[in-house]
Amino acid sequence: MNAILLALAIVLVVAEKFLVTYGECKITINKEKMLTVNGGNTLLNYFAENKIFVPSACGGKATCGYCKVEVLSGGGRILPTEEVFIPRQDRIKGIRLACQVKVKNDIDVLISPDLLEAKEIKVTVFKITDLTSDIKYIILKLDDPPSIKFKPGQYVQFKIPETDEFRAYSIASSPLQGNIIELVVRLVPGGMCSTYIHEALDLYDQITLTGPFGEFYLREDSDRDIICIGGGCGMAPIRSILLHLKEKNMPRKVMYFFGARSKLDLFFTEELNELERNFSNFKYIPALSEPKPQDNWIGETGLITQVVERIMPEGSNQEAYLCGPPPMIDASIKVLTKKGIREIHIYYDKF
Repeated sequence: MNAILLALAIVLVVAEKFLVTYGECKITINKEKMLTVNGGNTLLNYFAENKIFVPSACGGKATCGYCKVEVLSGGGRILPTEEVFIPRQDRIKGIRLACQVKVKNDIDVLISPDLLEAKEIKVTVFKITDLTSDIKYIILKLDDPPSIKFKPGQYVQFKIPETDEFRAYSIASSPLQGNIIELVVRLVPGGMCSTYIHEALDLYDQITLTGPFGEFYLREDSDRDIICIGGGCGMAPIRSILLHLKEKNMPRKVMYFFGARSKLDLFFTEELNELERNFSNFKYIPALSEPKPQDNWIGETGLITQVVERIMPEGSNQEAYLCGPPPMIDASIKVLTKKGIREIHIYYDKF
């Protein structure tokens, strides 16, 4: 019986794809831009066809949860595939995954105005360097367009050649270097894109990116002191922020807590030490959770959140930028709020 039901479901899906037509439909974006399409495909696909680059690391399979838009009308009911990514309060507001909303009639949506500025970016690989045993540093030279604007902390999507798959990587370079994009990429076991980058990517390869994207970026209209917490590839967006502040002559006090297991997992160390030497209001605090005897480590030890709790000064006139795995982010938020930082002034990117 289950096999029969499954077969019927497949037949219905195929029939809808090839036999059902919805005619001409209008997609209205932000009450001003209108797309006229032949219905039957998803919002995400229509966006891509019209060079509107809504983030989607999974290629529209509803496994990343990045392609969120607000559907004002015409989207139908939310699907079970979306519910895991959209909290109840957001569902009430009409937040949906663009890859799961099929256009069957006229539809009215809101997307971040920044996404309308995102571009397809053609780049050439200029440099590849090993930072650690499993992290590579990639420098990409922009070909078309020859430069882009982005906010320190934002990310781009890297298109895996010969596929429709994208993966998101934070930009590690300064926004003033608009003609290059630097990435820091950790090898994820079984990861399609990181494996490609570590094992197949070569100098002078031509790659397609999209972006820039992201609500995680330096708030430049603030004068609060800054606390940065990261580990591993969480270095990338923090480095972009720090390089930007350096170019602005470090107008705000900054403390950067970086967690690693052992000394071999530290990188950009001399760059950060030099930044500390040149700017008295910048403090770099690396910490090792499992230092090895041969490390001869005399610095901070323990989980990075424990180090933050020991060293960070209390006070509400601070804001924080956090990059790393969800458990580290969640633990950091508890420590920071305990120290007096309001949660609305804590910005984070969970890797």
